[in-house]
Amino acid sequence: MLETTSVGSFPKPDYLIKARNQFAKGELSPEKLKELELQAIKEVIQMQEEVGIDILVHGEMERGDMTTYFAENWEGFAISSLVRSYGNRYYRKPVVVNPVKRPKPVTVEYYKYAQSLTKKPVKGMMTGPYTMCDWSFNEYYPNREALTLAFAEVIHQEAVDLEKAGARYIQIDEPAISTRPDELDLAIRAMKIVTNGLKAKTISHICYGDFSTIYPRILDLPVDILDLEFANSNFSNLDIFKKPKFTKMISIGVVDVHTHTIEDKETVKQNLKKALQVFDPEKVLVDPDCGLKTRTPEEAKAKLKVIVEAVKEVKQEFGLK
Repeated sequence: MLETTSVGSFPKPDYLIKARNQFAKGELSPEKLKELELQAIKEVIQMQEEVGIDILVHGEMERGDMTTYFAENWEGFAISSLVRSYGNRYYRKPVVVNPVKRPKPVTVEYYKYAQSLTKKPVKGMMTGPYTMCDWSFNEYYPNREALTLAFAEVIHQEAVDLEKAGARYIQIDEPAISTRPDELDLAIRAMKIVTNGLKAKTISHICYGDFSTIYPRILDLPVDILDLEFANSNFSNLDIFKKPKFTKMISIGVVDVHTHTIEDKETVKQNLKKALQVFDPEKVLVDPDCGLKTRTPEEAKAKLKVIVEAVKEVKQEFGLK
């Protein structure tokens, strides 16, 4: 009960940021960049082991943006100039100009390397079909529905390959779902394609939206675990999930990834206790609100450490194993 994990991304170390800039300028070989990516993944796995996290992630050290990375490795895309995503953060948005195709697995090699470094389970990590559609420009398919379902097919192929490689947990991130509740049925249909036939535990991360507009319909998303943000909204959205009763497993964000402040242990404990008044402990995982890539490496580690410490004490207080 109350296993700990994280959402996926971690801050890149300075040497990898420098290497990625050199690579973009043609000053560093692909082989050397990959060597440094693997080094950074190893450090992320070691850090999570040291902190005591139960279900690990590889940190997405090979990825810049969660949508553009896949577009760069699939067929059918051009890449736009810089587009603002939020605040002062920008990314190069995928542009779909031809049929979306996956010539080979994209995530499997990095997953297998990360899993080889630990006996604990490592999640396979992908961006979901609805978010890939919503965060891309479409210049080929007749509509958003056709594009989303095309993404679903290639993401399903990747998920099957991850499962064959040994992944016990496969996460398909869908942060865009909560922004267009009128298209939730499309997102559900697409996810059904992605997860069809999988035996691995499937997870979908959804963050920073008005959950009242998608609950309880979101329970129909065909994944085993929903990973939701709570700390950033000070758990004010918790009441939404009281009626009807939440029936899936849930991964609960108990620390805010958009602040440099490191939450104290008592605050995290109280956050988790609030959640356990609504969700059954045997169905709860515990993690940060979202990916930690916007924090410093020191902050990311500290936030995970306080989660582990808080969970340990809450389990003792509640008599949970």
